[in-house]
Amino acid sequence: MSLAIALLTVSDRRSADPSSGDPSGDVLQERLETAGHRLIERRLVPDDRYAIRAVISGWIAAAAVQVVISTGGTGLTGRDGSPEAVAPLLDKTIEGFGELFRVLSFESIGTSTLQSRALAGVANGTVIFVLPGSLDAVTTAWDRLIRAQLDAGTRPCNLVQLLPRLSESPHRPA
Repeated sequence: MSLAIALLTVSDRRSADPSSGDPSGDVLQERLETAGHRLIERRLVPDDRYAIRAVISGWIAAAAVQVVISTGGTGLTGRDGSPEAVAPLLDKTIEGFGELFRVLSFESIGTSTLQSRALAGVANGTVIFVLPGSLDAVTTAWDRLIRAQLDAGTRPCNLVQLLPRLSESPHRPA
């Protein structure tokens, strides 16, 4: 099943200018398209929680966007604000994503992985992943976690099969 995916790069150093580059965004775009998904929109914003929140809120409200992947801004510095920008928007958090991402990252970066605040969740029927901005991080996240969960053939379960039910009201009987 081909999903509609929006990509956001959060960075104070990168720009839309090709000379500054966005290798992590480029890798994610290539991988999601290779997997048969569609890139709906790709944006770059500075590491500002309100700029991040504005873009992601728009995508959450857009019926055409099924998945949002954000890279960058998940560290511990004063400028890192992606988790703070996104967490209030989530209806539900996928706790296991951040936990498993850090376990897998430990294999390549050791205890430095504890500085990552990667997270995932669901908002208005949209699945959202918030990743660190390094090339290693986005490669690990896509290749070892996200790709399989966005594949309807992954068993015993995957996020694709849940998409039609993510917007169910908790107050209505199923």
